[in-house]
Amino acid sequence: MKASELRQRSRTELQELLGDKLGEVSNLRIQMITQHLENPLLIRAARREIARIRTILNEHERGVLVVLGESDAGAETPKGT
Repeated sequence: MKASELRQRSRTELQELLGDKLGEVSNLRIQMITQHLENPLLIRAARREIARIRTILNEHERGVLVVLGESDAGAETPKGT
């Protein structure tokens, strides 16, 4: 899932998704140990998804506003600084 899609979700949805992904990684590790995991790259993808979700949750906590689709070229800059 893309970061832009995750940013559109609420904080509680992100926390639920994070719990689901953590469980998924746990299950994938068990499958790897028992040698039933066909694609070990699934663990990497799930861990990156967890990092992406945690980053966006951190943005929510800090109050960081990410504006999508705007260009910095047309933005006004304050003068005298």
